[in-house]
Amino acid sequence: MEEYEISEVAKILNQWNPLGDQVANVPDLDGYRSESIDILFHLESGEGKTSVENVLMEVLNEAFNLDLKKHDCSDAASKILHILSKKH
Repeated sequence: MEEYEISEVAKILNQWNPLGDQVANVPDLDGYRSESIDILFHLESGEGKTSVENVLMEVLNEAFNLDLKKHDCSDAASKILHILSKKH
């Protein structure tokens, strides 16, 4: 994974802000950078077996104790896929 990809995924997550108002209660959030790395790691190691929506849902739900559903993640997943498609 490249720094560009991490930054772009973090931008997407920041724009979406799945934490909503709870974002103020997460002092070490760092602009969703850690979650971006986790998401990219899972996507790269999953060899395409898991959808981007599922990875987003699982990583964010686990990291922040959220209850996101697959459809909640579809817009952000589409944008992330677009970023990753530039890689090839």
